[in-house]
Amino acid sequence: MDQIQQLSSGLDTIWVVLTAAMILLMEGGFALLEAGFVRQKNAVSIIMKVFVDIAFGALIFYFIGFALMYGKDAGGIIGTSGFFMGGDLTHIVLNISHETYWLFQCAFVIAVISIVSGAVAERINFRAYILYTIAMTGLIYPIAGHWVWAVGGWLGKLGMVDFAGSAVIHGLGGFSALAAAMIIGPRIGKFSANGSANIVPPSNLPLASVGAFILWFGWFGFNSGSTLSATNTSIGHIAVTTMLAAAAGSATCILFTMLRYRKADPPMVINGALAGLVGITAGCAFVSDAAAIFIGAVCGIAMVYATEMLEARQIDDPVGAFPVHGISGSIGTLAVGLFAQPDAIREGTAGLFYGGGFGLLGVQALGLVTVCIWGFALTWGVMKLINLIVPLRVSRDEELVGLDVGIHGVPAYSQEDGFLDLEQLKKG
Repeated sequence: MDQIQQLSSGLDTIWVVLTAAMILLMEGGFALLEAGFVRQKNAVSIIMKVFVDIAFGALIFYFIGFALMYGKDAGGIIGTSGFFMGGDLTHIVLNISHETYWLFQCAFVIAVISIVSGAVAERINFRAYILYTIAMTGLIYPIAGHWVWAVGGWLGKLGMVDFAGSAVIHGLGGFSALAAAMIIGPRIGKFSANGSANIVPPSNLPLASVGAFILWFGWFGFNSGSTLSATNTSIGHIAVTTMLAAAAGSATCILFTMLRYRKADPPMVINGALAGLVGITAGCAFVSDAAAIFIGAVCGIAMVYATEMLEARQIDDPVGAFPVHGISGSIGTLAVGLFAQPDAIREGTAGLFYGGGFGLLGVQALGLVTVCIWGFALTWGVMKLINLIVPLRVSRDEELVGLDVGIHGVPAYSQEDGFLDLEQLKKG
């Protein structure tokens, strides 16, 4: 029996580490997607922010974030043990080690901050972004995550279900992105004096497409890996619903933009696939294939309308972070309360359309609103505070010349074939 247990634990450890690596690879997807969507003069800035996400995010989550999220519960609100992965963590009973579990959860927290990165692209001060990353990975996300996922979290005890994070990761990240975009303001020239939006052409759509494909690939680790078990029989179903929702989101955007704009809009189609992926994340283990297709399609259409809504209100979100993550995450969270199949979550539970009544749907709505308000309000407050320490936004000259040269001192793409004269640069 001991040998069987060791084998089982070993397989689960391999599975969780591999899927965590897939999720971490999604940072490459975020980097390429956002660099492709923004102007060429800001591509290096995107890459540097992704390195901040990974480097600072991992360290802060190790120091304090994991403890606040998964430490010993205090009143259903916050964790109190596990700082620096020490202290009492005996309440976390899994078939894998606590270190393995931390790695998987670390990959999640890095994804959350990357959502906000795109919404403030091309104009946020790099130092301010580092401070916000510390706040998000060490405080904002871990506390919200504790409410839903930790042993004793108050939303989890009420029965809220968020399998891989439509609310905790994408809803919170999306509404945080909305607050950040609103408080920092639009890019120079994005909106005309009469309020109309000007088109800012993406610098490299093939690059953005590759980024989306990497994210799509990593999402199988995101959703299927959340089983935390290599032998879980639902892994195949989770992968299928993930695939179908993404395909439906993208296909719907192709058809919908052809109807609405008379042309298939490439950025919308890219974001449509991501919207479908976000939407299915909460219920991928609990809904049918048909429901997954429906959820993906609805998310794709809602994302288009949300993008238009932001521009109508002169809110500048360069990569569509809020429409993709905030709106689709909300739809996906509520969809669990509608489409969860009988006993798929736990015995005696089902979604509204399967005879389960409004109980689960009500809890999902309560949890969604709570998490999203928390993300929006805390981001607003933290950014106001950061602005007292360092300027939240770069100077006008730095924004016009581009953050790559203005902040980081190097362009993304060099047009020169020779070498730079260091002495001449010093004199200049």
